[in-house]
Amino acid sequence: MSTQVHANLTETQVEQISDDLGEPEWLLETRKDALAALDELDMPDVIRTPGRTWTNLDALDYESLVDPLDYAQDKDRIDAEGVEVLSWSEALDDHADLVKEHFGSVVDPQRDYLTALSTALFSAGTVVYVPEGVDAEDVKIRTTMNSQSLFNYTLVLAEESSSVTILERQGTGETVDDDQYYSGVVEVVAEENAYVQYGALQNLSEETYNFQVKRGHADTYATVNWIDGNIGSRLTKSNVETRLLGDSSESQILGAFFGHEDQHFDIASRVWHEAEHTIADLVTRGVLDDDARSVYEGVQDVGREAWDTSSYQRENTLMLSDDSEADASPKLIINNHDTEASHSATVGQVDAEDMFYMTSRGVDPESAKNMLVEGFFVPVLEEVEVDELREDLDQLIYERLRQ
Repeated sequence: MSTQVHANLTETQVEQISDDLGEPEWLLETRKDALAALDELDMPDVIRTPGRTWTNLDALDYESLVDPLDYAQDKDRIDAEGVEVLSWSEALDDHADLVKEHFGSVVDPQRDYLTALSTALFSAGTVVYVPEGVDAEDVKIRTTMNSQSLFNYTLVLAEESSSVTILERQGTGETVDDDQYYSGVVEVVAEENAYVQYGALQNLSEETYNFQVKRGHADTYATVNWIDGNIGSRLTKSNVETRLLGDSSESQILGAFFGHEDQHFDIASRVWHEAEHTIADLVTRGVLDDDARSVYEGVQDVGREAWDTSSYQRENTLMLSDDSEADASPKLIINNHDTEASHSATVGQVDAEDMFYMTSRGVDPESAKNMLVEGFFVPVLEEVEVDELREDLDQLIYERLRQ
C-alpha cells in the first residue's frame, strides 16, 4: 500500500462534510464505512503491457495532496426543459428515496482505495434526474476547482423512454502553490428504452493528479454513450465503463487525449455484454508530443448469455516526438460463440508521405503537421453529438498545437 492518505483523516472531518451538505444518517454511515475500509483496499488496477507497468499510483504522496475540509469550487449547472439538474443538497431534499436507491448501485463505493477515498470525502455533488418520457438536450455541468483537492460526484438517472445529452467540463480556477488532486465519480442509470450521452472534457491545470471513474448501467433497449476528452492534468487515471444488462442495449465509448511536456495518461475503456442483441463500439484517438506518455486498455467482455452480440474496438495514437511513449492493450473476453467482435490498436508517427505531399504543394512543415493532427481527430469528433463539446475539444486541440 502507498503512503496512507487516511493518516490525516478523521471521522470528525467526514462528519463535517456530511453535515455541511445536510445528508441523512445512511449516507454518513456509507462515508464512514468507506473511510474505515481504506486500510484493506488496494489501489485501482493500472494498465500493464508485456514487460512494463506504466502508472505507479502508489508513488503519489496523497497525504500532502488532500486537505479534506478545503474544497473550494465554482459549480455551474444548466438544466433543460423537463430535466432537474440539482446540487447534492437539493437532490437529497427533493428526491431522497431516488438518491438512496441509486447511490453506489453502479460504482461500488469501496471498489478500490481511491474510489473509497472519494466516497468518504466528496463535496461537489450533482444529480441529473430525467423523468419518464422526457427528451432533453444541452444539460451542462461546469466544475472549477479552486482548492488543492476536490472530490466530485455525479449521479444521472434517466427513467423509462427518456433521453438526455450532458456536457461536463472540469477546469482549474485559482491555482495553488503545490500539486493538486481531483477525483470524479459518475454513475449513470439508464432504464428501459432510455438514452444517455455523457460528454466530459477535462482541462485541469498541469499540476493536477486526476482520478476518474465513469460507469453506466443500460437496461433493455437503453443506450449509454460516453465521450471522454482529456487535455489537462499532470497524470490522469481514467476508467470509462458500461454494463449492458438488458436485451438490445447499446454503448459507445469515445475517447480523445492530447498530451505534451511530461503529461501521463492511463486510459481504460470496458464494456460488459450481459444480455442478448447488445452492441458496443469503443473508439479512442490520442496524440503525444514532447515527453508525454500514454497507455490504453480496452476490454470487451461477452458473457455466456449474450447471444447475437456486436462489439468493436479501435485505438490509435499519433506520436509527434521521438521522446514520447505509448502502448495499447486491447482485449476480447468471449464466452458466447454467437458474437461478432474485433479490436485493433496502432501507434505511429505522422506519415512521411502525407507530409511530403503537403509540403511539396507549398504548405510549410509546421502547418502541414498541424493540419494532419487535426484531421487525425476527425473520426472521433464526427461521432460527438454534443455540438458545444465537439467545438470546445476542437478548439483545445487547435490551441495545444500552436503553443
